Amino acid sequence: MLHLDAWYAQSHPDEDFAETFAVWLTPNSEWRQRYAGWPAVKKLHYMDLLMRSVRGATPRLDNPIEVEPLRALRKTLRQHYRTKRRHYGVDYPNFYDRDLRRLFSDAPEFAANITAAQFIGRIRRTTRRAVAEWTGIYQYTIDQVIEDMIDRSRELKLRLAVPEDQARQEFTVLLTVQTMNHLHSGGHRLFL
Repeated sequence: MLHLDAWYAQSHPDEDFAETFAVWLTPNSEWRQRYAGWPAVKKLHYMDLLMRSVRGATPRLDNPIEVEPLRALRKTLRQHYRTKRRHYGVDYPNFYDRDLRRLFSDAPEFAANITAAQFIGRIRRTTRRAVAEWTGIYQYTIDQVIEDMIDRSRELKLRLAVPEDQARQEFTVLLTVQTMNHLHSGGHRLFL
């Protein structure tokens, strides 16, 4: 969704359009807030205007030819996505666990604390900017790593286990390391 030098979707107009449409189409994506201040928001606003202009219109092309009709498919969606996720390395169930558990915990004594997902969400923008500023890595890439960490924190039901200032500082270091790992270990993965 950004103008990134070496990313296929951003260097290929058709793929760029498809990526923009996918973000626009995603329910509850909150793209206006998420991409506020990013150049990509212009494309999303254009997409919004374009889709509003064709709302309710009859399609100009009526193509009765079926591509891969349902009756011919022998694989379930679950099988398809499991294979895709395995191929692109999306399923790392415990990839972040050890590091996340240094700052957050699921122990009963922390049950009254803010959830890790909420905490990360709250510091997301400033942390993403800081890491981008110091590393030169695109904020989009950093945001993908943050999203993975939020999802994993939710799955593990983690809560803040250290003082907020300490957590903010250590999470920034953790995010920097994990983003570098993501980039240098072939981490450009398909995020389904």
